[in-house]
Amino acid sequence: MSNARKTDRKTNATERMREARAQAQRADRVRRRVVVGGASVAVLALAAGVAFAVGGSSGSSSTAGAGGPLVVPANASGTDGTVITYGKADAPHTMEVYEDFRCPVCKHFEAANGQTVKQLTQDGQIKVEFHLAAFLDKNLGGKGSRTALAAAGAALNEGVDKFKAFHDVLYANQPDERSDDFGDVNHILDLAGQVPGLKTDAFVKAVQDGTYAPWAAKVNEEFNKSDVTGTPTVKLDGKKLDVLTNGKAVSPEQFTALVKQVTG
Repeated sequence: MSNARKTDRKTNATERMREARAQAQRADRVRRRVVVGGASVAVLALAAGVAFAVGGSSGSSSTAGAGGPLVVPANASGTDGTVITYGKADAPHTMEVYEDFRCPVCKHFEAANGQTVKQLTQDGQIKVEFHLAAFLDKNLGGKGSRTALAAAGAALNEGVDKFKAFHDVLYANQPDERSDDFGDVNHILDLAGQVPGLKTDAFVKAVQDGTYAPWAAKVNEEFNKSDVTGTPTVKLDGKKLDVLTNGKAVSPEQFTALVKQVTG
């Protein structure tokens, strides 16, 4: 074998080793992404294929850009207007859904069972209370959760149905959790264009100005005060439903069975 060919093989082997080492280092950084702040601890188990994010009980990760006056969207409900209620007010059962717009397992839950939840609300069996969070910005860096949540407030101000449609569009178009695409206001507005009638002048201005950023911070603070330690979390009439199996969302059939166990 010529010296040149030996040199080429050695070079290729070195490059492969360098790339393998770089990949291992990236994976290790993801596995070890642990944030400790005051009394709160946040963990994102991405490397294991599970994005069950554990949040703290105090403090707020959604304070940047939230220093303006608190403006609560129309149609908000719950403590200080931090809850979004979807469905018929006289529904006999209440489902609480805790989510973060950057949470990939929340996306899996919505993809698997969002339509079932929607059908249950349309049938008048349940109403849904959305409790939203923005702690993944702190875990992963960026401002995507906060920006999406503030825009969701602008959508809620246009109507609960507009909020729900926008909520569904955000999850259907969720970027990789390590990407901060939701932090781009123009991208958020492009996605809002998928919801008929949502992009009013008032909505666009509110998103561009961050009108509901202080509200988004308040919503996240309320999430942190709850007893919920991860997203997605789903409760029905106060009873927690096991909507994840081995880090994956249960099937629509399994989810329906869980609901029937509570509603009878």
